[in-house]
Amino acid sequence: MWIEYNPNPRKILVGDCTVRAICAVTGLDWNTVHKALCDLSGDMADMPSADRVWWALLEQFGFTQKRMIDRCPECYTVKDFCEDHPKGYYVLGPHEHAVAVIHGNYWDSWDSGDTIPTFYFQRR
Repeated sequence: MWIEYNPNPRKILVGDCTVRAICAVTGLDWNTVHKALCDLSGDMADMPSADRVWWALLEQFGFTQKRMIDRCPECYTVKDFCEDHPKGYYVLGPHEHAVAVIHGNYWDSWDSGDTIPTFYFQRR
């Protein structure tokens, strides 16, 4: 279920999980997504990593924010979400992280499958 994914052009891990997740679900390259976040953050007078900035960019790409199910808020993991969502494009929000889910697989630079998401975005 985990697909190791790091579109960073230098293959470094630099706290760019929002960029990586958006790249995965849109098919855009790292530089394009990074620039879009920077441009939007300038317009919004906030940092590119601020939730309201990357959430706004996801909305521009046709995603809608949803609440997680109340099945077990303390134990419902990224892996569980993938099992329950075998089709579709999603970006999940575990604490201070973002991970892409595409057709039941989670795409990330590390195995974040045991993290607990509190919200998600779904492509309309």
